[in-house]
Amino acid sequence: MSRSGVLGVLQRVSFVVFTAVGLVFIPGAFTMVLADPGSRVAAALCGILCVAALEIAWIGLGSVPHRAPAISVPVLAVPALVPVLPVQAIIGVVMFGVLAALLVESRRIGVSVYSAGLVGVSCMVYFLIAWFLGQVGLAVLPAVAVASAGYVLFVLSLEVLRVRLINAPADIGGRPLISAVRLGLLLVGVAALTMFSAYWADVGLPLPGSGLTRIDTAVGTLLGSFMVALFVIVLRTVWDMRRRLNGLVVGSSSLSAIHSVDSLADALCAAAASAVGVQSIVVQTRPAEAGAIGVAVSFTPGEPQFLVARRDPMDGAFSGLDRRALQALAATAELAVQARQNVAGLTARANTDPLTGLHNYGAFQEALDTINSTRSDAEAIAVLFLDLDGFKRLNDTYGHQAGDEVLRALGQRLCQSVRPHDVVARVGGDEFVIILTRLATLDEAKAIAETVLAASAVPLNIGADTITPRISMGLAFSALVETDVASLVHDADHSMLMVKKNRRRGSMDGVASINVSGHRPSQFNATVARAIDENRLPLAYQPIVSLITGRIWAFEALLRYVDPELGTISPPSLVETAKSLGRFDKLTRQIAEQAMAAAAEFRLVEPGIVCMTVNVEAGQLAPERLGTFAEDLNNRFPEITLCLELNERSAVRVSAQIRAQTNRLRDLGILIALDDYGSEDSSVDSLVRVPMDILKIDRSLVDDLADIRQREVLTALQSFGDKLEYSMIVEGVENAHMAEQLARLGIRSAQGFHFGVPQGFTETVDRLDEFGAKAVLPVPATPTAHAAVAPS
Repeated sequence: MSRSGVLGVLQRVSFVVFTAVGLVFIPGAFTMVLADPGSRVAAALCGILCVAALEIAWIGLGSVPHRAPAISVPVLAVPALVPVLPVQAIIGVVMFGVLAALLVESRRIGVSVYSAGLVGVSCMVYFLIAWFLGQVGLAVLPAVAVASAGYVLFVLSLEVLRVRLINAPADIGGRPLISAVRLGLLLVGVAALTMFSAYWADVGLPLPGSGLTRIDTAVGTLLGSFMVALFVIVLRTVWDMRRRLNGLVVGSSSLSAIHSVDSLADALCAAAASAVGVQSIVVQTRPAEAGAIGVAVSFTPGEPQFLVARRDPMDGAFSGLDRRALQALAATAELAVQARQNVAGLTARANTDPLTGLHNYGAFQEALDTINSTRSDAEAIAVLFLDLDGFKRLNDTYGHQAGDEVLRALGQRLCQSVRPHDVVARVGGDEFVIILTRLATLDEAKAIAETVLAASAVPLNIGADTITPRISMGLAFSALVETDVASLVHDADHSMLMVKKNRRRGSMDGVASINVSGHRPSQFNATVARAIDENRLPLAYQPIVSLITGRIWAFEALLRYVDPELGTISPPSLVETAKSLGRFDKLTRQIAEQAMAAAAEFRLVEPGIVCMTVNVEAGQLAPERLGTFAEDLNNRFPEITLCLELNERSAVRVSAQIRAQTNRLRDLGILIALDDYGSEDSSVDSLVRVPMDILKIDRSLVDDLADIRQREVLTALQSFGDKLEYSMIVEGVENAHMAEQLARLGIRSAQGFHFGVPQGFTETVDRLDEFGAKAVLPVPATPTAHAAVAPS
């Protein structure tokens, strides 16, 4: 028999056994209570009410939030019933209370019967332990305490067995299924409360006056247990409301920042899991099954899907508030999709030439910038600049409608002549450009250009007329990343004009012609390579301060460089050029070594400086790149904590190997920070998939703290960080008012011009020597233009 078949048999057998237990004890309890209604009915009714409350006040014991097991402790009502009801009646009353509570809460007969039967069997274990301990001479109160602890352990054992048999193994990060601390506190609490209940049931409640009967004492003790259960229920309800609010605030903010539908579905599941308090939540094509909750959500028209939340049946039923939280997040996700679609439509219209359907000039410029900045070291590109000769004469001869037909046909021919990853655009009345990508040699670019020219020169029938287009083309080839990519277009345009000029002079014949530009990369690449090879790129250091103590505790190392000939070179240009030259890892190593050495000097002046942060990309953490180097560097400076800041764009697609390496570095004492969260590329996926110790909030999330939405998002992220055990640093703090507002919101660390602009090593040492670790200088520093950002 298969595993699923065995599990099905076990479920049916346990249901039958627990049903039989209920049929024996519950009717028997009613019979015994009604046999002496004067002394038993009131106590039985109070017992049922108390047990129902205790059953609803379940307690989670999992080491990971929202993971089974969770148990309730209706056994707290048992000692109060012992003086007034027989044992069989007590077990029946407890089972009936559990059954009634769960039927009302979950409306699932199977879950209710299972829970009632489990409690009934566990109560038998309780009485068996208490009887045995009494036989060996143990006093009543210790026996009750031990029996109640045995009850808890018996229930927990059966629940763990059920979870192991029925549920698939859950990923809980290597932690134990049960939290030893929670279990210990529960055992102590249950033992103490049952001892008090047994004591009061025996000697009477500690109330003024006398003459209380056993029934009065039992009812009073049960009401005390009921109040304990009610207190737990209220606490859990308040906690659930806070969790839902945090989940809705963070989820709505994250969903608004998502750009792709795939990422949106992942972000929706993560936000819903936080809001509803589960870890099993998916987007699927079928509605939710019994015991789960689901709401319809549509990311693509005509393809309905469902956001479905599941939890273990014994963890408590979902509430109407849970369903409404899912509905709110699903509606937010749909609005985000609709907004993206509307923006995409407007963007497409804004970037498309209406006559030919090709990219227009603006889209061409954006595409060229992106292709140039993101190409690999081995990838060359080329720009073809094309002009349709004699277009004005063509319009005058055949009419503007014929001219439009020629342009449309020429656009189609250009698209058909190039490869799918190339870009074709119309940038003027009779001018076209093509970006050739993924090239290896100039000869490859020339071959494609010849194909384009040949296809363009094929005669075209326009009505009764035959028109043969004649094209002038200029080609500019680039083997390395350009710092000024506009020069590539300028050279291609200039080469095309040379073709037209030579044709007018009569020095060129033929239908179409091409001229290859003598374009060469600028001297910028050589300048950057020399600066890296000679290790002469200086750093600036910006303080990171504690808003609690008002003192500096860390610095961020930021790259800046002013070349004697080229002037100030922006850090992004330095970084991109270093990548294209294959020197990015070398540059990062130089920055990290220089920064840690500086931090050691800072600490000699001010012992409160304990950390230095350095910007890296996630892929650089691999052992063969910077991982091993970071470990050695950390060991060389044991008094300084090295913090590696990952820019969020590089952390979007983090592999399992990089996550494992990140955890290894954290285990060695190296901090991992996620930088610029809240910027345009931010994704909630990063919060749950990137192992980290620090979350750095981008200035775009704090630029208007008068907006309550920004304050609520910051508060929610701080709470989220507290739960996931990472710290939060807010960047872009420009003035004292912002710092005060952040402190009132509970933010503990910040960075920005208010605390100091990035300064060189000497200036930073002078500051620490004169003012110590004070976060704010007596005379505020005047922000100046700095190109001080790190490789990211």
